[in-house]
Amino acid sequence: MNLKETERIINSLIDAFILSGNVSLDLRNKGLEKKIKSDNTPVTNGDIRVNELLTKKITDLTPNISIISEENLINKENKNLKDFWLIDPIDGTYDYINGKDEFTINAALILNKKPVAGIINAPDKNRLFYSFGLSNSFELNNKSKTELTCKKKSKDNEVNAVAYSNNPKPEITAIYKKYNITNFTRMKSSLKFCVIASGEFDFYAAEPRAYEWDIAAGHAILEHAGGIITDFDGNNINYGKKEFKNPSLILKRGKIL
Repeated sequence: MNLKETERIINSLIDAFILSGNVSLDLRNKGLEKKIKSDNTPVTNGDIRVNELLTKKITDLTPNISIISEENLINKENKNLKDFWLIDPIDGTYDYINGKDEFTINAALILNKKPVAGIINAPDKNRLFYSFGLSNSFELNNKSKTELTCKKKSKDNEVNAVAYSNNPKPEITAIYKKYNITNFTRMKSSLKFCVIASGEFDFYAAEPRAYEWDIAAGHAILEHAGGIITDFDGNNINYGKKEFKNPSLILKRGKIL
């Protein structure tokens, strides 16, 4: 698949992501129906409806490419995936349920186990991010398109991190010291990738946790904006791993923070 085709597919998904975001907010305003899954995490009718909308649109656009979604068992047992979609209909379900604004809607196209395109909508923030190749990463806000380049927006003497928790584990605190992090802000959803791509933040680190669908779209958007994504040992992140589990993770705005 060439760059033009990837661009066409992602541009064709934008309206579906805006619609899905509006639907997610409407359903929350009406009162969500909640269940607890077998892994003891919540799922709502909003997750399910967004999953239905995105799966249908992506299937229409790329009928020959498999889809892996957090909210669907289809294809998750396939051990030979190279080219596929990863969907996380609602990332940050707790925030979604509790009326907070950082939850996101996510999809990434994986080719040869690498993220070649991604799209993330943060509907309660009215921010939509997408990418389809190196130096082709953008934010869409009120129909205004801005290129994402990881250009630093904070002061030169500050190194700002996003963090999964207000109380980082010792392993993460040690990494903060290594990279001279001056302060950190809690952010749980894939929005963390986008605010590093935009230059609002500089860094993120996480021990092995969560799943590939949580990070794939953000990986594409940040990498295509010029950011760096590796594990703690500096290795690149591939997709289609056993059980779709994530390794450790470091996100950097650039080599110099």
